[in-house]
Amino acid sequence: MRNIELLVPASSLEVLKIAVVFGADAVYIGGEAFGLRAKAKNFSQEDMAEGIAFAHEHGVKVYVTVNILAHNDDLPGVREYLQELKELKPDALIIADPGIFTYAREICPEIECHISTQANNTNYETYRFWYKLGAKRVVTARELSLKEIREIREHIPDDMEIETFVHGAMCISYSGRCLLSNYLVGRDANQGACTHPCRWKYSIVEEKRPGEYMPVFENERGTYIFNSKDLCMVEHMDDILNSGIDSLKIEGRMKTALYVATVARTYRKAIDDYMEAPEKYKANMSWYQEQISNCTYRQFTTGFFYGKPDEHTQIYDNNTYVKEYTYLGYAEEVDENGFAHITQRNKFTVGEMIEIMKPDGRNITATVRAIYDEDGNSVESAPHPQQKLAVDLGTEIEKYDLLRRAEA
Repeated sequence: MRNIELLVPASSLEVLKIAVVFGADAVYIGGEAFGLRAKAKNFSQEDMAEGIAFAHEHGVKVYVTVNILAHNDDLPGVREYLQELKELKPDALIIADPGIFTYAREICPEIECHISTQANNTNYETYRFWYKLGAKRVVTARELSLKEIREIREHIPDDMEIETFVHGAMCISYSGRCLLSNYLVGRDANQGACTHPCRWKYSIVEEKRPGEYMPVFENERGTYIFNSKDLCMVEHMDDILNSGIDSLKIEGRMKTALYVATVARTYRKAIDDYMEAPEKYKANMSWYQEQISNCTYRQFTTGFFYGKPDEHTQIYDNNTYVKEYTYLGYAEEVDENGFAHITQRNKFTVGEMIEIMKPDGRNITATVRAIYDEDGNSVESAPHPQQKLAVDLGTEIEKYDLLRRAEA
């Protein structure tokens, strides 16, 4: 079995630190330009430098996305951006565009190049092509089965790496090559500005009856004919870990710290349990299932891994997320009194029952005994997002533990 990497997304410096602490072997991030998640918070040059340093101190790698499909006007800025990344020294660049790849090999050849799923990598000859040009890793198209991935592994050099998405949102378009957003609102998905029109509600209009919108009700909220279920392979680590894949990739550069912590921790334990003993992995299956359902998600699917999915296994009947927990913040520091210092994300009150989520897999129930504002004043509630607070939970808490509240 190959050495398996757990690759986790991070939308901000805060989320990067949480991903690292909660089990990532590597994180992937975007800068302020030339990545396919323009609406994510993304990283300034200063945050990127701090994030890379933090990750490297913990033995974790950082990959930076430069994966737009560039137009002529983008190219001068791309060259300048690659010069900046050369100084920051991430472990790899994730690239889709051959032009950007050419610039990267010229400007910063010491940084690995990984070929994005956006490049439609569906066969082993494509892998060989990129390998000959100097790519270290290629991300599989999401439309590949495990059988096809195994065949790719058999036909490429042993030192070439395969990266594959195993969890997160699925795009209805082939490897994310979508024109809906650009056509409907002028925001180009392939330039990082997708507005996700696949999640919108649609009706049918008959050609000779313009203006008459006829809904086709699948549920009381309407019809969502483009919505895909979320990918989840945590129950199939036996197949994934024996397929020749090197890096298991989590989707979600728009997600919260709570989502990232939950998914990273669950997959970390699933991988480690299987590596220790397949029997241990099977015995803990209910734990993985329970934990992965604690984060915001749609219904789950295994995608294309076991063959082409039909409409019943792939398409979701509404655009509503399931939300089990609300994120309150994480322990940025713990003072001499044992109080957790947090930047509050959602309202909570004294006397409320919450959970402390720990990187080692434990979830500790605690009652909020007291809340203090920045001036040390005792307050009954924390109603304003981004408040700096000290929280007395009367129990064990450590730096980077997450605070969350179960939803009724």
